[in-house]
Amino acid sequence: MMAEVGVPIALTLRYEVNPMLLAVQLGSTAAHEATALWDVRTAEDSGREVKPIEQHIHSFLESLPFGALASLMCLHADQVTSLLRGGRGDPDAWRLVPRRRPLSPAYIAGLTAAIGTCVLLPYGEELVRCRRAARRTRKKGS
Repeated sequence: MMAEVGVPIALTLRYEVNPMLLAVQLGSTAAHEATALWDVRTAEDSGREVKPIEQHIHSFLESLPFGALASLMCLHADQVTSLLRGGRGDPDAWRLVPRRRPLSPAYIAGLTAAIGTCVLLPYGEELVRCRRAARRTRKKGS
């Protein structure tokens, strides 16, 4: 799920918003929603109790890509119109166009540090805990 939102965010930071980028955003948002539904269904089907707080957290996390996409579409309504027209008349509609004003290296470094600290570190820690729990479960079952 992180890749489903991370890739479009990275593309948006590097490239101009155009119909292609919006199509990637829309597809990624749909994939994220489908994965979220599958994730909760899998948790419920496993017999694990899915508490209301976990359901609320999932609900909040599901809404973030929709909010980001809606904001991007409001800021670039002309590109939404172009997307709805299939990009006709725009030679750059279906290719990635580098930003006219690239983000500064300091901004990219700060963003990378924030992602590492607030995203990769917590998810990595959770992955380690899950692997340990799976090993304990396998040992008990043997």
